[in-house]
Amino acid sequence: MGVFPDFDGLGGIGGLRAVVGALLTFVLIVAVLMLIVSAIVWAIATAHGNYATASKGRIGVLVAVGAAGLAGGGVAWMNWLLNLGQQL
Repeated sequence: MGVFPDFDGLGGIGGLRAVVGALLTFVLIVAVLMLIVSAIVWAIATAHGNYATASKGRIGVLVAVGAAGLAGGGVAWMNWLLNLGQQL
C-alpha cells in the first residue's frame, strides 16, 4: 500500500511550491550574507579589543549557521518523511 500526499488535490499548489522555493533561497542568501558580515565584525572587534562587539559578532555567526542549518534541514526532514510515508 503506497501512502503519498496528493499534491494535485488543491488548486494553486504549483504556485505555493514556487513561493516556498523562493523563500528558501532568500533565507539561505540572507544567512550567508549575515555569516560573512558577522564574521568580519567578530574578527575586527577581537583584533581591536572590543569584546562586547566581538560577542555580538560571534552570536551573529551562530545565528546565521543555525538559520542555514534549519532551512536546509527542514527540506531534508520533509523529504525523509515523504519517503517514510511511501514505505508504510
